[in-house]
Formats: sequence, C-alpha cells, structure tokens
Amino acid sequence: MYLIESTSELFRQTISTLWRNKTRSFLTMFGIAWGIASLVLMSALCDGFRQGQRKNMEQLGNNFVMIFGGRTERQAGGQRAGRDIFLNESDLPTLREQCPGISVAGGETKRYGTTVSSDFNSGEFLNVGVTPDYLRLRNLPVDQGRQISQNDVDEARRVCVLGSSVRKQLFEERPQVIGQRVRISGRPYQVVGLMSEKNQNSCYDGWDNDKVLLPATALRRDFPPNRETFTEGRLEALLYRPTDVRQWKEARHQVKKVLGSIHGFDPEDESALYFWDTVEDAELFDKVFDATEIFLALISLITMSLGGIGIMNTMMMSVSERTNEIGLKKALGATRRRILLDFFVEGLFLAVLSGASGLFLTWSFTSAVNLLPMPAMFSGLPIALSTFLGALLALATVAVLSAIPPAWHASSLTPVEALRYER
Repeated sequence: MYLIESTSELFRQTISTLWRNKTRSFLTMFGIAWGIASLVLMSALCDGFRQGQRKNMEQLGNNFVMIFGGRTERQAGGQRAGRDIFLNESDLPTLREQCPGISVAGGETKRYGTTVSSDFNSGEFLNVGVTPDYLRLRNLPVDQGRQISQNDVDEARRVCVLGSSVRKQLFEERPQVIGQRVRISGRPYQVVGLMSEKNQNSCYDGWDNDKVLLPATALRRDFPPNRETFTEGRLEALLYRPTDVRQWKEARHQVKKVLGSIHGFDPEDESALYFWDTVEDAELFDKVFDATEIFLALISLITMSLGGIGIMNTMMMSVSERTNEIGLKKALGATRRRILLDFFVEGLFLAVLSGASGLFLTWSFTSAVNLLPMPAMFSGLPIALSTFLGALLALATVAVLSAIPPAWHASSLTPVEALRYER
C-alpha cells in the first residue's frame, strides 16, 4: 500500500495551486460547478413539467380514453360513405365482453343549459348522467356526502351531486346542503353529495365545478332527447381504460374492430370515430420531455467537459511550477506511483470540490423554489435519485479524466530532468 500526503497537506497544496492561478482556477471551478448544476437543474425542470402535466390530466381522470362518434369516409358492409356514427349505451356490454384489452368502460350522457334552482337561487348548468363505471374513469371526487351509486342507477332515483360552483350559486355559504332538495327543470332532486373544488386548466365540455351529476337512468327518463334528432340510448361519448397502458394501441384496435362490427363501418376508417387518448398524450409528452432532457444534459456535459479541461490545464501548470519539488521527492526515494497518486488525488480533489459546490448550490436553490406555490402545470424542481446518481457519475468521469494527464506527466519526469529545471 502506498501512502499519500495527509488530508491537511493535500488541502494546503490544492489551495496553493488555486491561489497561484486565481483567475484561471475560478473560471475552471465555475465551469465544473455550473455544468453539474445545470445538469441537475435541467433534469429537475423537465421532471417538474412532466409531473405537472400528469397531475393536470389526472384532474380529468387517470389513463382513460374518450371516443366520440364521427362520419365515415369509406364504404363498408354495403353502406355508403358519409354516414354519421352515433355511439349507444348498448355498445358497452359488447365492448366489455369482446375487448380483453380494456378493464372498464362507461358511457356519458349530458343535457346542456338545464335550469337548476333551490329555495335561494337558480342558474343554468350542465347535467351529466353517470354510472359507477363512468365514475371509475373520471376524477370527480366528493367532498361531502356520497357519489351516485349503482342502486341509484338501477332504481333511477332522483338524487344529484353538485359541483362546487353550483353549490355556491344555489346555496351561497349555507353549511347544510346535504339532504336539501333542488329542482332540475321543475323536477325535485335530493342533494346527496358535494364535489370537491377542482383547480382545472383543461376540459372538453366545461369545468367540473359547474356540473350536476345525476343517475344516467334518471336523466334519460326525466329529460328525454328530441326523438327527431336523437336515438334511444345515445351516448355523447364512450370512455374506457386499457388493461395495460403499455398496450394502448392493441386496446384501441380491439375497440375499433368491435364498434365497426356493431355500426357497420370499416375499422380502418379514421374518421368514423374520434379518440382522445390520455395514455397516448402522456406518452407523447414523455417523449418530448425525454428529448429535451437529453439535449439539455448534453449541453451541461459539454460545459462540464470544458471545466474538466480547465482543471487539467491548471494541474499541468502546477506540475510545471513544482518540477523541482518532484525531482527532489524522486531523489529522496519517492516512486513513480507515489508521484502519480499525489497529483491524481490533488486533481481529483479539485474537480470534486468544484462539483460538490455546484451540487450544494443546486440543492439549496431547488429546496427554496419547492417551498413556493406552484402553477397548475408545474410541480416544482424535484431531484430524482437517478438524476443525482447520474450527476455524480458524470462528475466522477470528468474528475478522473481531467486528473490523469497531469498526474501521468508528473510521474514521468526523471529526477535529473526535474532537478535541473529552472523557473
């Protein structure tokens, strides 16, 4: 085992090297510190936006797909092109039976601009007919009371759940709302639940705070559609969740094949159905953020590499200034490996000191930022363990590569050559 200089001597020698080349050393350390700080910060920034986007989508529901009827562009089954496709409640049992790629499916029925009134106030709101399967797909949490149950649907009960804005409009700040009756287009409904207030920044049919949820069966019975333009059991949208989000394409193919068979259109007809797939959107956003993160990481690594070159140049100058010292040590019996280790550890220490300062400043900055209130599409600057380990690996690589050349050069000097060197 070969001994190296003590920690105090190593620190003294490093400080001496830095002081002799103050300007160059500062720029060198700044390059390493800024490179590793930017590497961690850019990764944390991408993760913050990635998590913010996922949380935003979870306001609507987790990993669900919405299908809307479209208009055919191809002839199929002896039927003409240009037909309107209307989704129906009767499609759901067939989908559940013949599509192993989906775990749950539900339908959405709506009535726009329906008058809802209480003993205190009134307004026009969107009424949504729901079932337990639909509620499993959409994120519609209840803050007080309960949600619409299967018994409510089976018995077509006149019960409802109010969105937070609806509750404020109808009851203002009155505390006791559960159990109260409201009139929806003149029909009495009992309030059984109040939805939590949601901070949404995206929707497809209006804010959930402005909705009234009813059992789907009660909605169809009490508010029947116009028979001239609507068909019995028609759905505004059909929702499902893939059994495995990694197999979302296969699940979509199964759904299109089954619906094509039911409604007589070519499953390859892209215009027959319109899909809004939150799984596909999440995958697309992940690819965008991954590409951005890789690009920014490469820029940060280039900055770190330039800092590593600066470390190497600083140590080369230190070797040049300490040539007589190297010759004296060799003349007194120091081996080539001993000299190599001394200068290698000194260069390594200088690089690690620069990187550690960059990591400390980054941790301090991200901790301060994460204490602030965050906008809807941003979740702060989370530093993942993989990011931290990747930064340490990059720092170690740059440190070793920048320390080896000057250490090798110092160890290669012969005693005679080193002792006759004049400053």
